[in-house]
This record gives sequence, structure tokens and C-alpha cells, in this order.
Amino acid sequence: MLPPFDYLTYRRIRNQKQADRDRRFSSLPHPYLLGITKSDKEIINQPIEQLVEDIQTSKTSALTVLRTYGKVAVRAQKRTNCITELLLPEAESWLESEVNLKGPLAGIPVSVKDSLQVKGFDTTLGYSSLAGQPFPEDGAMIKLLKDAGAVPYAKTALPITLLSFESANGLWGPCLNPHGLRYSPGGSTGGEGALLAQGGRIGIGSDVAGSVRVPAAWSGIYSLRCSTGRWPKAGVSTSMAGQEGIPSVFSPMARTLNDLTYFTRAMIGMQPWKYDHTVHPIVWRDELEVEAQNKPLRIGLMSNDGVIPPTPAIERALATTVAALTEAGHTVTDITTPNGADPFTGLNLASQLLNSDGCHHFNVPIRSFEPSDPGADQLTRIAHLPRGLRYLYYLYVRYIKRDSILATLIRDFGPKSSAQLWPLVAQREAFRATWHNWWNAEPQQFDFILCPANATPALPHKAMHDAMSSCGYTFLWNLLDYSAGVMPVGYVEVARDSLDGPYRKVLRRLGSDHAVARGAWKHYDAIQMAGLPTAVQIVGRRWQEEQVLGYMSVVEQALEQYRDPHTGESSRYTLLEID
Repeated sequence: MLPPFDYLTYRRIRNQKQADRDRRFSSLPHPYLLGITKSDKEIINQPIEQLVEDIQTSKTSALTVLRTYGKVAVRAQKRTNCITELLLPEAESWLESEVNLKGPLAGIPVSVKDSLQVKGFDTTLGYSSLAGQPFPEDGAMIKLLKDAGAVPYAKTALPITLLSFESANGLWGPCLNPHGLRYSPGGSTGGEGALLAQGGRIGIGSDVAGSVRVPAAWSGIYSLRCSTGRWPKAGVSTSMAGQEGIPSVFSPMARTLNDLTYFTRAMIGMQPWKYDHTVHPIVWRDELEVEAQNKPLRIGLMSNDGVIPPTPAIERALATTVAALTEAGHTVTDITTPNGADPFTGLNLASQLLNSDGCHHFNVPIRSFEPSDPGADQLTRIAHLPRGLRYLYYLYVRYIKRDSILATLIRDFGPKSSAQLWPLVAQREAFRATWHNWWNAEPQQFDFILCPANATPALPHKAMHDAMSSCGYTFLWNLLDYSAGVMPVGYVEVARDSLDGPYRKVLRRLGSDHAVARGAWKHYDAIQMAGLPTAVQIVGRRWQEEQVLGYMSVVEQALEQYRDPHTGESSRYTLLEID
């Protein structure tokens, strides 16, 4: 259809989908519209193991639990616009006929990213062209959840294109950060971050460059990026089907570390390889999780990726974590990344692999004049430049602007033929081999690497126009396919986290005054960001999900016991109050 009629179709579908969603919320049964009670708060804060046991022994009704989290969803949606498709009251009927209440997740409500396929509901990914096409059957992931006893109850917000740390699209609008409504909750699984921060229990998202880890960092929750083949990925939709240069992985998110660990263990215990041919039959190894928690650890510290220095709030969160671990008896050592396989080389390689189609596929479903993500738009414009013009642009940035970082990212960014793509895949494998050998060698042999999840706390809405390349602290581990977890540490504080001068002057002092770093740092303002969560990332090796969760437990215990020498008090992050 030609514009303007295509645009009018988008507007009509957008209005219809939002009106349908509003009706579903307003027509919920009366119990969902009541206030959060004391007993609701007890359910929300009850350890997941005890809640499952109470449901299995009929001490607590699964319907009561579902209605508690339904109330949470109603309030979270009103505040942050985090839900796309509300699965209530269908979830009530699933409790009676499809959910296995004897499973390891008996009666636990689980929210899922909009991209998961649920029977009877659209999977729009934020594209109006994908609306009005409800799936006739549950995807494999939803089937697995129901067989485990979990109850899917909401699908959550994401960005159009799925390539952004924002979670906004023209179909559903922007999702807001509950810690500060002017800020993004992260992306592309930002709806999960917002809902879980406000009292949700468990979520499932996808991650190709940090899409479960940045929402965790920016929303103040926990997430685990699983290695490929450890967690199911069937039964989902994507904006880049067939892209395997940097495979997207679906992974768990949770409000607490205990929930995250229990959920991950339960899902793998369900033998997901029986549901999805891409899953390796690796059983859950309890002994590795326990071992990780019961020995002095050797930790490698990557405080700066050499591209974007951490802003003061993130630098302080990292320093606090290092001090807590050191005080707890662990050894933390600064690392020097392998020669020829440094994080910037990885960022450039991963960017080319991920967008080797020239940004074609994620743009195909967008109707004329339908809003896209500002960062994805910039990538598209660069990728669509004729090769000669792109090279001239590279020369201008490299030699006139004297920005070697941005110039390098521009130079080879564009559509690749098979003859061009294969050498990139070979480079990826060589990059992985270099890191494998480096980690094995002395003096490394670290148990895990500690680093930021992002250089900044949550950024304002639409900041991706400037900060589209601020993904290096997470993207590196996707390229390597390492297991990585994110956990909150504290909050931005004005007195301790403000810049000591204009941001460009600070970046010049740090030797990082280039466009990629400026794009992230220009939005950093400790006064405006006060109260936003800060976080760190715990990185293990491939298929080390058990160990990473064990290491996260060690870090959490160390932070809980640590007392800030400036205040004499714990600066540990506390969950948002549920009202």
C-alpha cells in the first residue's frame, strides 16, 4: 500500500490495538481492580520455593497468586505502560486445564516479552503490520512454561526493530522506567524490567547485544544471559529471522536473585531439549553452583572497555563491589584484555555480523511513516549509503573529525555478500579462540570477570539517537557467547556521582572524547538521575550458568555485609516498595 494510505492503516491499527488493550484492563474481574493487600505483599515477598510448595499442597490457591500478580500488572501498566497483551483472564482458564500444578513452577505467574508466541494473541513486536494475526497454538517456550506449572499472564513492551536500549514503538507507545518516568527501563526487554521492578516475579526476554542485561541494570532487577543452546528459543518471533552471526538467546529475568536461580534451575530441569531441538541436553549441575559459592574466588576486573568509560555512578558501583568482595576475602585483579581481541575490536566485529544484511530485515515490516527507533534509523542510514559515499564519510570522520573510533565502526558497516560474511564468521571464531586461550593461561584463570553492564545508568527517552553504540559492555559477551548475569548494587547519588566539570572536558581527561562516548555521556546528569539504580555484570565462560548464579550469590552476600566507609551504612540496593 502506498503512502499516505499505508500511514493511515498504521494509525487505524494502532488506535484499535491500544483501545483493545484498554478494554481488556477495564473489563477485568473485580478482584484484579482492588488494592494491594497485606496478604498480596506476603505472596510477592514469599520465597519462591515456599510459594510453590504451598500451591502444591493446596495451602495457597494458584488463583489467589495469579490475582495478586494481576493486581501488580494493572498498577504497573498504569504507571509505566509496560504491557502489550494482557493474558488475563485466559490465564485463569489455563490454570484449570493446561497448567501442571504439580510441576516445579506450580502456579508461579510469569510475564514474557512480546515476542513469545501465545495462542490466541498477536505477536506484533511493535509493528502494526504484524497485528491481527493471533497465533493458533502456543510456541514451545509457552508449552514448556505451562508443563512446568508456570502461568503466563502478560506480554511486555519492547522496541520496534528489537535493537535498542529503549522500549518504545509506534504501536504501543513508550515504556517508562518506574524509578524515573523520564528515563528508559532499558531494551529490548524493557517491559519486563519495568514490570518486575514494580512487583512482578519472573520474566523471559531475549538478548542479542544486552537486551536482558541492560533492562536489569536500568530497572534494578536481576537477569542471566544464557549461552546459546542452554535455554530454549523455539516458539518466538523476531525482527531478524535467520541472523546467526550473533545469535539471539532467550533468557530469564527476575525481581530477586533467589527467584532467578530457582527459575533457571527449574526450567533446565524440565529437559527443554525435548521441546526445542536447539537446546543441548546439559542437565542442571548443582555441584557447580555450590562450589562457586564455597571457595575464595579469583576475579578479573574490567573497569573500562576502552571505548566508553563508566560514568561516576557506575564507577562507584563497581568500586563498591570490588571493596565488598575484597573485604570478604576474594582476590580482584585488573585485567588486560587479549591482544588483537580487545573489546573495541569485538564491538566492530559484532556490529558487522549482527547487521550483515544492511539493516534490511528489521525494516521490512515498518509501514510508511510508522515511527522507528532513532538508533536503528541511524544504523539504517549508514548501512544504506552507497559504498563510495560511506568510504568518503569514513575519511571525513577519521581525518577531518579525527574520530578513529566512530570512523572504524562506519568504514565496513553495510550489507555483506556471502563471500564477505564468511570471513567475518571466521574472525568471530578466531576471536573466541583467543579469549579461550587467554582465560586458560596464567596469570588469568579467573573464576569470573566483573565489569559494568553499561557505562551509564538509565538514559532518557529517545537518547538512542546519540547512544546507539553504547552496548560494548554487554555485546562483547554475546560475541563470545559467555554466560553473564546482572545485579543491582545501589543508586545514583548527587553528592557522590556528579561530574567535576563539563562532560566533554572529563572525557578528554580520560582520553575518550569521541562521538561514541559523547553520545552516552551527554545525557549523564547525577542531579536528574538521582535515585536511578546502578548495577554490575558478572561474566563466566560458555555454558557456566550454574557458576554465574553462584558467583552472583557471593557478590550479593558480600554487598549485604559491606559497610560504606563514608557513611558506615550499607549502600545496598533495595527493591521498590509495592503499594
